[in-house]
Amino acid sequence: MTSPLHLLYSFRRCPYAMRARLGLLFAELPVELREITLKNKPEQMLAISPKGTVPVLQLLDGSVIEESIEIMMWALEQQDPQGLLDEEVLSQANALIEQNDNEFKHWLDRYKYADRHLEMTQTEYRQRGEVFLQVLEELLNKNIYLLGDSVTIADISIMPFVRQFAHVDRDVFYSLPYPKLQQWLKCWLAHALFIQAMTKFQPWQEGDESVIFPS
Repeated sequence: MTSPLHLLYSFRRCPYAMRARLGLLFAELPVELREITLKNKPEQMLAISPKGTVPVLQLLDGSVIEESIEIMMWALEQQDPQGLLDEEVLSQANALIEQNDNEFKHWLDRYKYADRHLEMTQTEYRQRGEVFLQVLEELLNKNIYLLGDSVTIADISIMPFVRQFAHVDRDVFYSLPYPKLQQWLKCWLAHALFIQAMTKFQPWQEGDESVIFPS
């Protein structure tokens, strides 16, 4: 008989959900995965998290974690075989993630949806976002990963958003003067755990068999 698992509601293309899945993969913690569609959110998810955004992790004790960073931290606090929560750089990692989530995400959204934000041009929005890319480039000029020679929570928290920025216009992104960042992103896109994190699943419906992630 299969033991019950914590339950994760996720949406494959959401960068917040990507980082949560990466956190669970690096922690080597399996969960029951329910892939959703944003246009038809399951009532079961809304009942435990009325704000209606992913990711949402419901633990076996019934408690709910609704923020991606908190899901990652929870998972890696259970077990952290690769040392992503390196205490020596954790405060620096947290500051970098905060800058990503507040400043960079603000300009990323406007760059991606410039037709909805007519106060500035798409190029101007991209240039505002590049301020953060420059910070990352400087860090990667010193190290293989953002904060050293091994992966930390900063890398897996920020990478999905850099990926989204790059995918607005790949030709433009790879023409920008950030060679270290471009190489870092390419390496992450080819990383076995990221490929696993991006596995496609059919949207969950009541009565479906459980999907174990990672399978």
